[in-house]
This record gives sequence, C-alpha cells and structure tokens, in this order.
Amino acid sequence: MYQLAPNIELLFTEAGDYHDRVRAAAAAGFDAVEMWGPTGADAPATPKDLPALKAALDETGTQLTAQLSEPRTQFMIPPWDHSEFFRKLDEGVEIAHFLGTPRMVVGSGTGFGGWKRQVQLDKLVEIYQKAIAQIDGSGITLVLEPVNVRVDHPGSLLDRTAEGVYVARGVDSPFFGVLYDIYHSAVEGEDMAAELANAGELIKYVQLADAPGRGEPGTGSLDWPATLATLRASGYDGPIGLEYYPQTASDESVRYIRDVAAQA
Repeated sequence: MYQLAPNIELLFTEAGDYHDRVRAAAAAGFDAVEMWGPTGADAPATPKDLPALKAALDETGTQLTAQLSEPRTQFMIPPWDHSEFFRKLDEGVEIAHFLGTPRMVVGSGTGFGGWKRQVQLDKLVEIYQKAIAQIDGSGITLVLEPVNVRVDHPGSLLDRTAEGVYVARGVDSPFFGVLYDIYHSAVEGEDMAAELANAGELIKYVQLADAPGRGEPGTGSLDWPATLATLRASGYDGPIGLEYYPQTASDESVRYIRDVAAQA
C-alpha cells in the first residue's frame, strides 16, 4: 500500500490554518502530508507559523514528506543571477530539519529563447551540482520537478520527464533526483511506463492529480488502478503527494484514491 500525503495547501483547507489541516488529515487517517514553501500560499509574503506546524506534526505523528525550496528562481533569465536561491537554500534546509522533512522540491525556472536548450539544461546541471555541494551532509534530498507547459506552466524550461532525468544524471548524487508528477506527465502526453523505465531509481518522489482539470482522481480521464499498477511495476514504493484541487469536501475527495492505493 502506498503512503499518501495530502497537500495541505489544497486539501483539508476546511480546517483552517496549516497546523489545523495537519490535524484534520491525521483525523482522516493519514500519517503524512506535504506542503508548498515555508510561506503561505494565499499570501506569499506571510510566513507559515512553523512552530505551530511542527507541534501539529509531532502531536499527530505525521510525516511532512516534501516542501518547496524558495525562492522559485527564474534560473535561465540573463544575467543568470542565482544568488538569492543559494542564499535561501541553507534556510530551507534548516526549516526542513526543523519540520522533519526529508526532501525539498526544486524547479527549472523559465526557459530563455535566446539560448540553446542543451546549454540551459547543462547550466541547470551546474546549478544543482553547486546546490548539492552547498548542502552536503544535510541528509536532505532535492527533487527536480518537470511541469507541463501546455496548461499550467507556459514558459517553464523543464517540461519533459526525460530532461529532468538528464539533469539528475548530470548532478550524479544520491541526494538529487526527479519528482515525477503523474498529472504533469499526462498533460504532456508522455508514456508513463516508458518514462519511469528510463528514470529508474532517479524517481525520488511522486505526486498525482487527475487530468484534465487537476482535480481529485476519478474526476478526469486517467485509469487510476492501471496508473498505480504501472507505478508499482516501475519499482517506486515511496510516498505519493496528493496535489490536486478537490471538487468535493477533502475527506470525500480522497476516498477513491485511498481505495485504489490500498490495492496497488
């Protein structure tokens, strides 16, 4: 059975603040959650109440499986100034340690039309080699997320799972891998089995939502028993983040995917 981690930016919002969402997820039977960055989703300039969040995680015995690295730097826009990303990276690691989070999600930023794609991918390898060296010994894994450009993230450099794998192979660290988002991959029309076979053990984290629409599983066209069977056949047995926009109450929206995951 896969461990499912509701995203508390989108799910259990009925409960109120983030720490109360953790408690609501735990009351619904989950032992893990994920979130976006340490700042609030609705007001990015407003930090989350991290002590309250930690208290809720500790109180309920809930694992925070992933958080975003901030800021979401636009790496490929000249003059390629990445100083803010590196300056905040150590702070993100400290927060991850404080909250007990084993992985941080990183991105590619916006691609730049004035540079060859290969140049930009190789530059991304350099950036994350430096990032991994900077946080060496922290025990935190960075997971690089390719995102779809057809609907949600037009202009993003990294929209193909295979290119995320290329970057991860270039970084060449056990603490760097790929976040495979089933929704983004489906929107891009990828063959899930082929992408996972190519990636192998570089898949360090998985998220899901149905497609189209990014709603809960069962609201789109994806065959979820077959999808999770494909994931299982690939060898991935880690947690799965539920990063979708619920179309019903949170505790109702998770029922179908929990049933499917129990059989996967």
